[in-house]
Amino acid sequence: MLSALRKYLLIPRLIRLSSSAPKDPLTAWDQYWGNVRSTGANGDVLWDSGSDHELNGYLPKLAQLDPTLPVVDVGCGNGSFTRLLAEHFPLALGLDYSANAVERARQESAGITTAAFAVCDMTAPDAAQTVATALDNAGWAGDANVFIRGVLHVLDRKGRAAMAANLLPVVGGRGSVFLAETNFPGTPVDYVSHLGATRKSIPAPLEWAIRGLPMPGRFGAAQRAKAFPTTDWTLVEDGATSIETRPLSNPTVPDVIPGYYALLRARQLN
Repeated sequence: MLSALRKYLLIPRLIRLSSSAPKDPLTAWDQYWGNVRSTGANGDVLWDSGSDHELNGYLPKLAQLDPTLPVVDVGCGNGSFTRLLAEHFPLALGLDYSANAVERARQESAGITTAAFAVCDMTAPDAAQTVATALDNAGWAGDANVFIRGVLHVLDRKGRAAMAANLLPVVGGRGSVFLAETNFPGTPVDYVSHLGATRKSIPAPLEWAIRGLPMPGRFGAAQRAKAFPTTDWTLVEDGATSIETRPLSNPTVPDVIPGYYALLRARQLN
């Protein structure tokens, strides 16, 4: 009862903080990345743990992707996962629709020849052609794998469906999509409380995200089934996973959010 009351008392503060976020998502994300001062385990970005631990947990599943194809990292942010993926694929192409994010990713990836970056809104009608052009500029043509981490849960149903449809020509007949998303089984208040928010104190990276970005949702099997219909996609594997954030409660250990993963391939029609 006391715990529920404390969460209830947090609501007015969350409303005040989130009311300052830009209403236009692109403005919000570009402004957010433009104001980032540092990244990694001690940085400003909530979902950048500064560790390869989470990706290492995905490697057995990523081993089912064609290793001879490039991988497209959708919603790459500052490129932390793009750089890690570049160690396992011949090319990792990071995409983000924030130009400020892409610029930061390029700066942090200087000298990594197997990583490239481009501005791209994967929900836009011309997204597949933008990806093809970016791959061509990096010396690749044809099918590609796709890696999505923490993007679909911030899109509405229409945006998720548009992204999934745009990914079909990207993966073609040989590529696969691996996605990992937060799937927290509670309210937004429960979510931020899980990450250490109280009426008196909110961890700085979490508060910054609340102030500047759209409110996230959740993405699990039900949402995946709607976004990636069986008429277009074959589900290879799915299940529970853990999404790691920047260390919040312990300065040396990333915090963990319950998540969902899925591996999909485009359905091949005879």
